[in-house]
Order: sequence, then structure tokens, then C-alpha cells
Amino acid sequence: MLVLMLVAAATLRLCLVAGAQQLCRIHTVRTGKVFHVSQQIQGDHLYFSSGTPRLIKHPCKKNIALYLGRQIFFTRDNFKSSLLPLSLPTSIKVGIPEVTSAHIAGSVLLLVVNQKVYVYDYEANSWNASIGIEHPVSHISGDNCCYSGHPFCVDISNSVFAYLHGDQISQTHVYFSNTRGYTFQKFAYERQAELVGSLGGVFHFHSLSQVGLLLIDQGKAMFSYSEHPLNRSLGLPFDYNGTLDILITPGQKGILIFWFEKSLLVSGNAGQLVYPVPMDEEPRISYSSVSEANVTIHNIAANQNELAVLTRENSLYYGSLGILPSSLIKFSGQNIWSQEAAVMFTDVGQVEILTPLPDPMFPAFDFQRCPMNVQEILMDPQLQVDVCKVELLQGEFDNRMYSIDMNSKLQLTALMIPRPGRSPVPLAMVSNPHSLGLQVAIYEDGYTYDGNTKHRLNISLRQQHHWGRANPNFTSSIKKPTVSTITLDVANKEISCVDLKPLTALISVGCDQGKKIVIQNKISACSNGILDPVGLQDNYSYIIEKEAYDPNFRGQMSREDLVVNYPYEKLGCPRLVYYNTPWRPVVELWREGKFQEVTKAEFVLLEVNGLFTYTYSLTAQMALCRSQPQNWTTILESAGDKRPFAWDRENYISCHDPDNDAPLRWPDVPYQILGGPTANKVIFDQRNGIYVFFLSIVDPYYSYCHLETTFSVYVYGALPPSIIPTTVTIIPLIMAMLLSVWSAYMIPKLLHTEKGLRLKEFWMNLCRRLRNLCPCFQGRR
Repeated sequence: MLVLMLVAAATLRLCLVAGAQQLCRIHTVRTGKVFHVSQQIQGDHLYFSSGTPRLIKHPCKKNIALYLGRQIFFTRDNFKSSLLPLSLPTSIKVGIPEVTSAHIAGSVLLLVVNQKVYVYDYEANSWNASIGIEHPVSHISGDNCCYSGHPFCVDISNSVFAYLHGDQISQTHVYFSNTRGYTFQKFAYERQAELVGSLGGVFHFHSLSQVGLLLIDQGKAMFSYSEHPLNRSLGLPFDYNGTLDILITPGQKGILIFWFEKSLLVSGNAGQLVYPVPMDEEPRISYSSVSEANVTIHNIAANQNELAVLTRENSLYYGSLGILPSSLIKFSGQNIWSQEAAVMFTDVGQVEILTPLPDPMFPAFDFQRCPMNVQEILMDPQLQVDVCKVELLQGEFDNRMYSIDMNSKLQLTALMIPRPGRSPVPLAMVSNPHSLGLQVAIYEDGYTYDGNTKHRLNISLRQQHHWGRANPNFTSSIKKPTVSTITLDVANKEISCVDLKPLTALISVGCDQGKKIVIQNKISACSNGILDPVGLQDNYSYIIEKEAYDPNFRGQMSREDLVVNYPYEKLGCPRLVYYNTPWRPVVELWREGKFQEVTKAEFVLLEVNGLFTYTYSLTAQMALCRSQPQNWTTILESAGDKRPFAWDRENYISCHDPDNDAPLRWPDVPYQILGGPTANKVIFDQRNGIYVFFLSIVDPYYSYCHLETTFSVYVYGALPPSIIPTTVTIIPLIMAMLLSVWSAYMIPKLLHTEKGLRLKEFWMNLCRRLRNLCPCFQGRR
């Protein structure tokens, strides 16, 4: 009977094993060893400080990855060949070669070894020690942007923080690098001395345009943010158990994953709200957290839209990271865990468990790989996963980058095809509402084609500030350019929608590189015959007299005349301006070779050679300034070593701004800002000649671009000043006019007196005598 029971138990166990789910087909990579036969590990053999391994993948370069464990491996072919463990060169002395943190920044690998930062340029195969860090550090953090051609992306990939984890936050030293870790400088965080708790991390949340410090105090953690409006209070606290690793998912969406052996938390808005991840073990068994599920996390991996968790109980959990993250569903049935195993995503819906294997015959390690197709696993009827209610979700904007300048809007379109009988709800979310004030609207058009109902989704984005719909206390300063992410997804999407990933685009809210300004030139000195275009092109030069210019731009006379060569190729023919007429240039905005508008934004002018023979029609008082306006004198004094023409949108302060507290002490000074709300114009002195002006748009709310240009004008019509003093000519002229008036009044009156009659008779007799003497008069009798 006992034998029968044992046989029955063994049979049942075999049946269960046979019916278990086969997650992957394990194979071992052994290639490439022939290249390492004669090689040995040189220098210090690096190892990772944690008891559980980590695997870091480059989000942009899919074949670049770093394995951190008892040995450290760096691959450039996604572990498709055997590898030697990574080691420091013998020339670099580090003492204990323990690695506590690592980050891939663009084309370099950053490692914290023995509390110092080292840079490995894997393209040049060179090692360097970072410069500027004066105190011990344990961790580094950064992000990568995959649109390398855009300046914003370059800045994101170059930005790195270094800090000592667990140090008291009020007195810790934080270092920042914008050179991918080659050089660091101390990072000044406002109100840092007032913060209480230990430091859990420093992160640059580009999706919020914020720097966030994680504070840990008495089993709770919360974020402190650097910029308005989030800097007014701390984020909501959450439970902090153990020492949480923090993973920033790729794509600048603001999704953070916090994890430890018994804790798994996620945030979709850069730490403002953090909540535990629910876990589903069976169709009818769900747990609200990892601790409730009583599993031990060994390793995690994430891409833009997916999360995978490997546990020590030989289970793999999988979930989505959409706008509304799903629960993790359990995959099990195969021995997939080992102490050195690490999980990673190789593509959308493609998960792989990687384990390094030593070879006693070679120094290079092999790699055991266990690839899994999530879509195939989810088709197992035992999991009872609902079918995805959307057949297609696509848009041309996915994985692309766009720009929105001030006063601009962006229109995106997408196509959604639901399954018959289903009515999915599309959702669009912007990751950075605080600094952008972006308004998002979805307009849905339904139509039937080939028997299927299709939905065209029109997404409109624009800054609310310029439509008067934003509360200024909600958004941070919109003067600063920033980035955001627009994500289009489906509400309550089933976990089976593996291939139906959210559509994501990165948005640069900043300068539109296609914009430029042009100064209108309808009436030129060449078209009116004053200047000859052929002569202007033939090394034309002109002289500025020493009384009219100052090379230091202070309005003082120079010591000698200045000879100026006219750059016709750059400036063309000068615009024609009559000296006695108040004048203001007409500024046109062009984009990608097409005229957009005549700009009404505020701008400033400066003659590039130092000519000061012009002024302005308005004073500060006439311009209705509430405070003392800026001028070129103060701007150039504060510019220091910057470029000579340093007045732009970033340092402009309007004298009409109620927040400007500079008192109006000199109301009669010339008001040097043109355009905008005033009718200010330029008035030229009595001088003919060429002026070359630098023009800069200073209105901070017109464009994020530094819109600048240089152009020329020719002033004509001014008579040369007289050499004779004015008093010498005016006094005789006045005397002559008075004598003429007196004569016109007195002579007719004197002719009616006795003396006047005798004088009249004398002149008449004189005329008769002359007539008799002169033959010409005799003929007229």
C-alpha cells in the first residue's frame, strides 16, 4: 500500500512538472574565447559591493550593457560573446577595488571605486580619474537622452551627480558634472542646511525641470525639489524599508522604481506620489505589495513601458508601465534563479535572464542566457489573461522629438483601432505640467474602413500662459527652456497588450532652431542712387570721425578717427534713413525661409563701432516706467568677460514690471528699449553716414531663442555744420530784419511831411536829369 502511495505521489509530481510552464530555452554563449587565450586580467579586479547583482543597459545603444556582481563585465555586443572581467589598469591605484555605483553616460562608463569616481571611455579604451571631488562619494546618478542631435539631449546625457549615500543631508557634499563625469563642482542646493534626515539620492528630474533630493528620516522618505512651485513643500512621504535602489526608467517620463528585497514601489511623476506595486500570483489571488506576497526580490529590469522582477522563489513577475501601471503577473514553472542571475529586456516583450559562468580553461567567462517571449507566455490559458481590447495604436510622432517655442502650438495625430464591440478610452499625459503649463486636448474622429471602426486622435499642445489660462503660482518660470514627454495610451489596458506600447514623444519647450529675425529693407541707399552696390563690394571703407564714436561704448570722444571696412557680404546695401525723421527698424520673424510676422516684441539697438550720434525719442518718464529702466551702460558693465553685446532675454528686466523694485531716480534719461508697449524711436544727430547696428530681442515672453541680427543704415539729408559761430550770423540778421520793418513803417509816414515832400521833389528832379543824360531813357519818352 505504501509503495502504491509513493508511486502515485511520484506520478502526480511528474504530471505536475510535465504540465508546468516552460518559460525559456536555456543556452550558453561560449564564442570569442580565442581572442582571450593569451590575455590575462591586468590591474585591480573590480567587484560589486552588493550581494545581489545588477545589470545596467544603455537606453540608446542597445548592445551596450554592464553587469555588476562578484565580477564586473562590460559588453558592446549585448553579451553575445565570452568576456574578461573588467579591471582597472595597473597605472591607477585605487586601494580596495570595490564598486558601489555605476552609470553609463553617453559614450563613457562611470564607476565609483573606493569612494572616488573613475571614467572609462569605452570607445577610446582609456581610463581617467574625475577631477573636482574633494570628499568621499558612494553613488552617482544620471540619465540618457537618445536624441543626440538636440542640445537639450546633449545636456541631459552630460549631467551627472555624485554624492555620499546615507550622509546627513544638511551637511553632505553634493557634486555636479556637465561633462559626463570628467570634472565635477560643488552643487549648491537652496535650503539644504534646513533639511532633516539622511540622503537617499540626488537626481535630475528632467521631466519636471527639477533637482530632487531624497530625504530619509525614521523609516519614511520624501523628496525635496529645487524649483518653484514644488520647492515650497516636501513631497508626500512613503515607507522606506531597507536600502532602496532607485531606477530611473528611460525616456524622460518621470517614472521611478524603488526596490529592495521586500519592497517594490513605483512613481509616475518623479517621486511626487510613490505607491507599492500590487502582485497577482494566480487569477484570483492578488496582493497589494511585495511584503504581503511574501516573496524576495533578487533583481529587476525596466524599459520605457515594461517592468520585470526576478525573485529567489524561481518566479518572474511582469507588468506594464503605462499611464496607469498594471499589477505584476507571476510567471513560474522553471528553475530560473541563481545567486549570479540578472534579468534584462532585450526588446519590447523580450525578457532574458543572464548568468555568468566561469571556465577553468580560460580567463574569459561564458554567459548562460534564458530568453523569454512575454506575449507567448501570456497566451497560456491557465493565466486567464484578458484579450487586448485594442488591435492597433500607432502614430508618426512615436519615438520622435519636437519643439514648441513660445506662442506656438503642436499638433499630433494617431490612429486607434479597437476590437469589435470594445470602446477603449485614449489618454494623453504630459510629464512636466509645472514648468510648462502645457494644455493637452484630444479630439477623436471615428470612421469605418474595411469593416473596422477606426479612431483618428488629434492631440493639441500649447502653453496655457499665452492664452491667459494659467495660474502663475502653479507654473514655474516659463522663461527657462525645458523638456517634457507626451504619452498616448489606453485607459485600463490589459496586460496582454504587450506589443501595444504607449506612443511617446519628447518635446523640447524651447528655442525653435528654424527661427531668425530679418530687418526690413524696402528702401535702400543703393536703390535711391546714394551708394553704389559695386563700390560697396570692392573693399569699401568709410571714416568715423573721432568726435562721433567711442570704442568702449561709453559715449566719450575717441582720440583718433576710425577707418571701417564695410562687410557687404554680411550686411548688403544699407537701409536709407532721413536724419530729421524719428526712425525705428521693422523687425520680421522668419522660420525655415518663410515669413511669419512683423514682431512687436521689445528689442534694443547698439552701434557696433561705438557711434553715439543718436538718441531716443522717449525718456524713462515719458515711457511710463514704474522703475529705473536698464541701459547699455549698466548692461556692459555687468557683462564682464562675456560677449560685448550681452543684453538679451535672459537678463532683461522691464521697467513696467510690478515686481521690479528699482526706484525711478532719473526719469529724464533716454529710454533705450524699442518696440513693445511704447512708441519709442531713434533720433539721429546732424550727421550723414553709415551706421551698423546690433539688434537683440529682449522680450522674455516672445521666444526661447536668442533672436539677434546685425544690419546697416545710411543716414542722409543732414547739412554740414557751419564753420562761422552761430552768434556771428544770427545777430546781424536780426538787426537787418528790424531795420527793414522800421523802414517799411517810417518812410511812407515821412513822405507826407514838409521835409518828405522836398525829398520827394529832389528825387524826381534827379530822375529827370538822368533821363536827359542817358540815351536809353530818351527812347522811352
